Amino acid sequence: MPRILHVLDHSLPLHSGYAFRTRAIMKAQEALGYEVRGITGLRHTLDGPPSEVAEGLLFHRTPGTASGPAGLREWREIALLAQSIETLAADWRPDVLHAHSPALGGEAAARAARRLSIPLVYEIRAFWEDAAVGNGATTQGSLRYRLTRKLEDRVVAQADAVVTICEGLRGDLVARGVDPARITVMPNGVDLSVFGEARPRDAALARELGFETDGGPCPVIGFIGSFYDYEGIDDLIDAMALLVREHRDARLLLVGGGPCEEALRARASASPAASAIRFVGRVPHEQVDRYYALADIMAYPRKRSRLTDLVTPLKPLEAMAQGKIVAASDVGGHRELISDGVTGSLFAPDDPAACAAALAGLLSRRETWDRYRAEGRRHVRAAHDWARNAERYQPVYQMLLPPTVTRGVGAVA
Repeated sequence: MPRILHVLDHSLPLHSGYAFRTRAIMKAQEALGYEVRGITGLRHTLDGPPSEVAEGLLFHRTPGTASGPAGLREWREIALLAQSIETLAADWRPDVLHAHSPALGGEAAARAARRLSIPLVYEIRAFWEDAAVGNGATTQGSLRYRLTRKLEDRVVAQADAVVTICEGLRGDLVARGVDPARITVMPNGVDLSVFGEARPRDAALARELGFETDGGPCPVIGFIGSFYDYEGIDDLIDAMALLVREHRDARLLLVGGGPCEEALRARASASPAASAIRFVGRVPHEQVDRYYALADIMAYPRKRSRLTDLVTPLKPLEAMAQGKIVAASDVGGHRELISDGVTGSLFAPDDPAACAAALAGLLSRRETWDRYRAEGRRHVRAAHDWARNAERYQPVYQMLLPPTVTRGVGAVA
């Protein structure tokens, strides 16, 4: 039975989109017959034991600290993680190192893979130089940006196989000169055992938030996620001022937090639609579906950038799995997930008026809602169900391992 060691930036019990994708991969691989463990670097900052089980999965931690000026500090991080991988491998003996971006973990895994003489799979979830631009941590073309990109290219060159989460990332790697035959696309997916059934609407919570009037429930536009500039929540707030002119009872529900939260709250307070906008802050992960259940339409107004054109987000898939109608900006990452007029509605990015028009159109055509919901669920089950998608890893591993190691894998699925 093959043993796969996942090399990670962070993991459960921390909650993030990154950690939830990891959980889904590892759980699905277990169901296929693999033995799996995870190991995290120094960026997993949650206090805990050297090894711990979270949601039935075993994760090992890297001890120590890395200090020094920028650049040298990261190089020391890499060395510590590489040593931890080798120490664990001496006991557990994995057959494959499966490293997940960012490239710090990939470089550590590459060092360990060479010393251990075992194959390395490198999975890219985003180009982290572009993510840093989107988060406001750097600018495109800066020294940090260029160094991060160079390290990414170095890890890709050392890997025995490369995985990306979408065609946008794959296409960018091919344009850099990476052989397309080395790249497998593993799309973002949904664990349908978690998100496959919608929770009933909580009428008491709806009343508490002011989502009901004497005429009955209000139509609710929802956004659940992180409050980064590239998410375009400012455009969604501005769109509400236009939307309520046509749909006076419409409400906007904003769940989450992040670096833009203070500015977004101020923008909402100054909006003509201020009374229609509700911020609820961050909520425990196990409570998220209570808020999904309140929304009729989930809006994803991402701004156009390299990050949003190349990377597919997870949230629209979760929304479709929950039976929600999806309205999203027409950027590359959304076009890979949403078929306009079939599984959702796409509108021009960076344009509050276009966002408002798309939302108004959906609210005015309620007779189409059941069709949108059914098509969205069908699309997720057919193309983004982790229980099926995890099978795409099998030919990657089989290419790297002798048949005696992979024989019998998949019989459980």
